[in-house]
Amino acid sequence: MRPGEERPVQGGESGGVSELSLLELLKLCAAERIDEAAERLGALSRAIWSEPELAYEEHRAHGLLTRFFEREPPAASWAVQPHYQLPTAFRAEWAPPGGGAPGADARALQLGFLCEYDALPGIGHACGHNLIAEVGAAAALGLRAALESLPGPPPPVKVIVLGTPAEEDGGGKIDLIEAGAFKNLDVVFMAHPSQENAAYLLDVAEHDVTVKYYGKASHAAAYPWEGVNALDAAVLAYNNLSVLRQQMKPAWRAHGIIKNGGVKPNIIPSYSELIYYFRAPSMKELRDLTKKAEDCFRAAALATGCTVEIKGGAHDYYNVLPNKTLWKTYMENGKKLGIEFISEDKILNGPSGSTDFGNVTFVVPGIHPYFYIGSDALNHTEQYTEAAGSQEAQFYALRVAKALAMTALDVIFKPGLLEKIREDFKLKLQEEEFLNTVE
Repeated sequence: MRPGEERPVQGGESGGVSELSLLELLKLCAAERIDEAAERLGALSRAIWSEPELAYEEHRAHGLLTRFFEREPPAASWAVQPHYQLPTAFRAEWAPPGGGAPGADARALQLGFLCEYDALPGIGHACGHNLIAEVGAAAALGLRAALESLPGPPPPVKVIVLGTPAEEDGGGKIDLIEAGAFKNLDVVFMAHPSQENAAYLLDVAEHDVTVKYYGKASHAAAYPWEGVNALDAAVLAYNNLSVLRQQMKPAWRAHGIIKNGGVKPNIIPSYSELIYYFRAPSMKELRDLTKKAEDCFRAAALATGCTVEIKGGAHDYYNVLPNKTLWKTYMENGKKLGIEFISEDKILNGPSGSTDFGNVTFVVPGIHPYFYIGSDALNHTEQYTEAAGSQEAQFYALRVAKALAMTALDVIFKPGLLEKIREDFKLKLQEEEFLNTVE
């Protein structure tokens, strides 16, 4: 049975069983496999949670995940590449024998499940990335089990799990995009812990910048006129940005700190440093906001006589492109599992953050739903750290993993669904003027 191919499964004397019935049986199989692996998956999540590691330093979490797939029965059934393109990234691949085995069919449908596992400084897994890793692993196991249960020839499909480090700082997925890790994937799946269930949230584009002012030191009491005050430049820049907010669009955000403002009150500061994050709903709007902000920084240098150095971060985080076909399919599956989703109005008017998954959605269709974990605590708080490691969160994490696996089965077996997903993808790229990125 090929992806998207309608073919009835022949029953006994009663005749054929409909394609829909077979698909529902495959979904049940995926859910059952996830339930069977619940203890191992929970132990994996708790092990990652118990020893949090920062971006690009997730060596223990990387080892836990690669060993998980290397030992997944039957032995050596997942082809695991540790240190895939990055020291703490990995790739685990499975394909049904005679179907989508590596090298057997260049046209095999490739479905990717993404794992995150970096933590935050000081407060550990306050964004629940241990649960993201668990969900990605669980969904992949469920999809594989469903495909293995198929009567007759398997479809040409590859199930791929990518370990993507450094979401909180640096953008590991962007590094992997640049290394070609997403080049042949057709659809990617992951899910993020939150305070509610949403198939999509307005994750926005983000640009960070470090601004350095260079002045001239002098005795602040005896010879202040000999100095050039870099702290004054930083303060002016901070105030310039505050004044700019009056003319900023409602969805734009600018937030920053003065990281360095001098060494001693009686020395005119010769050096100051600010760090700012800028966010906007699209890359085009982000460029507009960034230009206005950089004018504010340069104006402060001009006013004080300092020189200024403006340096952007290694990567911009793009806004997440919604794929309506994908998230509607996900919602249909989630509702069957008892997931209650927030309204579309709440999606459009709710709070938003930024993620390097946005960059992924500019190169391959993807879905990044959010899920409730049994707590009303807010992400990036100590209370959310506790909730992410709780036993209660396990039920919700495995439920969303089942919904992702079921959605992947729809992508494989529902005729025309993959083409609709691709159409949505291209339409959003056209709106963003990024179509050339997939040509």
